[in-house]
Amino acid sequence: MPPSIATDPSHEQVAQVFNLAAGDYDSPALRFFPFCADRLVARLNPAPGEKILDVATGTGAVALGLAQAVGPAGRVTGIDLAEAMLERLTRKIEKFGIANVDLHVMDAAALDFRRDYFHHVTCSFGLFFLRDMAAALTGWARVTRPGGKVMFTAFGPTAFEPMKRLLLARLGREGVDTGAAAQVANRLADVERCRALLADAGLTAIRVDTEQLGYHLRGAEDWWEIVWGSGFRGLVERIAPERRDVVRAAHLAELAPFVTDKGLWLDVGVIFASGIKP
Repeated sequence: MPPSIATDPSHEQVAQVFNLAAGDYDSPALRFFPFCADRLVARLNPAPGEKILDVATGTGAVALGLAQAVGPAGRVTGIDLAEAMLERLTRKIEKFGIANVDLHVMDAAALDFRRDYFHHVTCSFGLFFLRDMAAALTGWARVTRPGGKVMFTAFGPTAFEPMKRLLLARLGREGVDTGAAAQVANRLADVERCRALLADAGLTAIRVDTEQLGYHLRGAEDWWEIVWGSGFRGLVERIAPERRDVVRAAHLAELAPFVTDKGLWLDVGVIFASGIKP
């Protein structure tokens, strides 16, 4: 593990949360991850034989799609802080006999790759976790070949509402400090902010689009699957163990008014942002 992961507490915290969530990350309730991955790969439209870096690869929704797109002559390198995520992805790779994906535990803000190595760099819902997003994007552009694309996704401003707001309020009443966590995804919820970051990294032909990838959950119980299998897990873990079932029941009860005959609507507004290295 690179020293910067071990010495930066924020890196440790992110890794710990997603190591905990890894076992539930592929839950059907979190199907917005593969939905988004499909759109990202289609928008990138890589050519057979290309080499692509997937940052914060998780359990591989994007990486596996890219591997199929670039074919056996191409190569996908996936990096992540959470070893448990990479272990789950490794099992998928072995199960399906995928031969063109390499995995590394690596700091997304300190890439250990040479300049101009990859045809493209992708990152789905990972950039907003990094302390210095501008520096990270500059690093991603450094390892991208001229003419290659750097692409990332982020959640829009209304994603997961009103459930997110109610969850954070409930956790706050339990004494959990949710201030910083509430702002993480919001750091990239503005399209102009995304555009500016790409420009500051020296990228051109910048494109920032939004798309609604939401769907109806079967009910409030599915929402809790999302909480347990995502970054929200880290906040729930701060509640005293003997209080967790009580908090869960109270939170799910307050979602009842939002459940219709179609289920519970999950807003997943997604921002797709990309730029090309000159």
